[in-house]
Amino acid sequence: MMFPFFLLFVPLLFIAPARCVDWTSTPFNPPAFPLAVRSPYLSAWLPSGNGTSLNGAWAQFWTGQTLGWAGFVNVDGKSYCFLGTPGVPDATFSQATQKSANFTSTQSTFVLAAGSVDITVRFLSPVEPSDFTKQSMPFSYMAISAVATDGSSHSVQVYSDISAEWVSGNLSLIANWTTTIEDVLTHQVQLETPAPFTEIDDRAQYGSAYYSTTNQASGLTYQTGEDTVVRAQFINNSKLANTLDTNYRAISNNWPVSSSYAHDLGTVSNSETTPIVIGVGFSRDPAIEYIIADDVLQNRSSYFLSAFSSPLDAMTSFLQDYDAALERAYTLDAQVNSDASAISTDYAGLVALSIRQLLGGIEITLSKNSDGSFNTSDVLVFLKEISSDGNVNTVDVIFPAFPGLLYLNPQLVKLLLQGLFEYQATGQYPNKYSCHDLGSSYPVANGHNAGTDEAMPVEESGNMVIMALGYALKSGDNSQLSQFEDLLDQWTQFLITDSLIPNNQLSTDDFAGSLANQTNLAIKGIVGIKAMSKIAELLGDSSKSSNYSSIASSYVSQWQSLATSSSGNHLTLNYGNDSSWSLSYNMYADKLLQLDVFPESVYTMQTEWYKTVDATFGVPLDTRHTYTKSDWQILTAGIMTDTSVRDMFIEADVKFASSGMSSQPFADWYDTVTGDAETFRARPVVGAHQMIQQSLAQAQVTLPRPHLPRHHHHPAQRTMPL
Repeated sequence: MMFPFFLLFVPLLFIAPARCVDWTSTPFNPPAFPLAVRSPYLSAWLPSGNGTSLNGAWAQFWTGQTLGWAGFVNVDGKSYCFLGTPGVPDATFSQATQKSANFTSTQSTFVLAAGSVDITVRFLSPVEPSDFTKQSMPFSYMAISAVATDGSSHSVQVYSDISAEWVSGNLSLIANWTTTIEDVLTHQVQLETPAPFTEIDDRAQYGSAYYSTTNQASGLTYQTGEDTVVRAQFINNSKLANTLDTNYRAISNNWPVSSSYAHDLGTVSNSETTPIVIGVGFSRDPAIEYIIADDVLQNRSSYFLSAFSSPLDAMTSFLQDYDAALERAYTLDAQVNSDASAISTDYAGLVALSIRQLLGGIEITLSKNSDGSFNTSDVLVFLKEISSDGNVNTVDVIFPAFPGLLYLNPQLVKLLLQGLFEYQATGQYPNKYSCHDLGSSYPVANGHNAGTDEAMPVEESGNMVIMALGYALKSGDNSQLSQFEDLLDQWTQFLITDSLIPNNQLSTDDFAGSLANQTNLAIKGIVGIKAMSKIAELLGDSSKSSNYSSIASSYVSQWQSLATSSSGNHLTLNYGNDSSWSLSYNMYADKLLQLDVFPESVYTMQTEWYKTVDATFGVPLDTRHTYTKSDWQILTAGIMTDTSVRDMFIEADVKFASSGMSSQPFADWYDTVTGDAETFRARPVVGAHQMIQQSLAQAQVTLPRPHLPRHHHHPAQRTMPL
């Protein structure tokens, strides 16, 4: 009987330790709080792992580069800094005192005391998986409210700004800026000489940053200019001068604050004020360059542009939608928390920290018709392999992101796979196995027509078959399977040839190097073959289904003999290496897809083994190193036959996340002995953290299925006999 891993819901007794902080941090103090995280290029974080307050560090891009984002509040003429660490030589101010910090799936909220007034600063990065227009908007909210805490009334004004640092990774480049004064007041800043489809230090070198607020509140003032001058103007006068600096210059030349606002809240008493709302964003068009047939490169735009005349128009709608967006956010937060808390409160915290990071790696796009109008029936989703590489739609990065996307909206999985399928269906990719990615450097998805992409033949072929089936089972939509059946067959033929005894090759853990006869890689291939059997069944080909199923079954029995240590108590890292072992996380797909290809005895054996090799911060990835991966730990947790061992893996990830050993966006690769983070950060692979709450029983969100044009396929491959 199959082990129902997603039904094992028991509370955890472990409470994760956290670096000592002077405020309440719930559900725990993370390595970094997401502030504005909505795309690969709108990704602002507070480095908080060491117990850093909102006004104890500058906001950072996910790479660690400073994003100038400052905030002050004046209370009865006395100024307090609540955001960033600005120095203002010609003004006197104090530091607000942080009292609490909290994160949910969509929000990071801070309460700070400025004298006798508390201000609440809410950063909302909407998670809107059922609405492609809203989800594709590269905008985020900051909302600020105030309340008196001493029973008296106080005069309160609030200031905030962003600098031109938001538009480039090269601070010596010249920026310019404009201000639009309508129902919504918007400051817009961009490079004077943009370079489309290029990056510097992972920052897009084209597009515009936006900083907007509604222009309906009384007492709103604005200003652009040198950072210290503008900030001093507010601190000393509680308002701005409504003047605009047109001395366009290098980003680091007197640090132009191209966007600043001062809101007068008037008299604040013991009733919390209506929040002032500010929108921050980074938009570029076109968003992606994508290869189609005949080596033609197609420009693709962010989906939201099909609904608005301009990004400015979209930002206006975005700001006006704040109240409704907040209600939707509360609903989603509650649903995610309820689902994950059925396992444990620790698990709920881990999932909540992961969702914005997951979606911050993707962009929803569409193409244009020949007349320039948007083709809303041609929708593709693109993912950046953040920090580990700059690749586009890396298959083995989509694979760990896949559980979270299935949970939020299975259509996102389909449309991530679609671009990979469509490219390879053109025949331009020469290898018989699946490609590794759609392009070496985001946002250029120009394929690999020479076939020289990083070769992970079993890994990526197995991933594509598994994920295609996963989407179909979750959604009930077999159209992608039908459209690309020939490619799926082709990759399965390769798996039949090379997965039982994999040759010397890379797996997704390429940082560990290539290796022959990898036990876990063979698992991926065998599950892929069995998945293709299920695909054939769904498509009505019982003969093909039976053939593939018998091949997979035969391989499993042979694999058990090859992969089990002579002691009989664990699987090896690679065949014949008795003292070795690894996380057998690829078995999770067997459970998720309900294929039942591996016997229960293997799961029980691995569960017992992992109890014996647990380190301070989890179970190492394999015997070659002491490091592990948070995503693979959670996938492994999901196949455990003992809830205490499952919880052991969860506890390890939360312990690392709350340890204060890192102050970068969640690093999925870290050392199990020291707790030190490795080089990976902010990657969408944290979608794997939602694996344990995953079930293919029904989709969480139902969307109209976009119509995608059919393509010519490669000639069908014959099924290889056993």
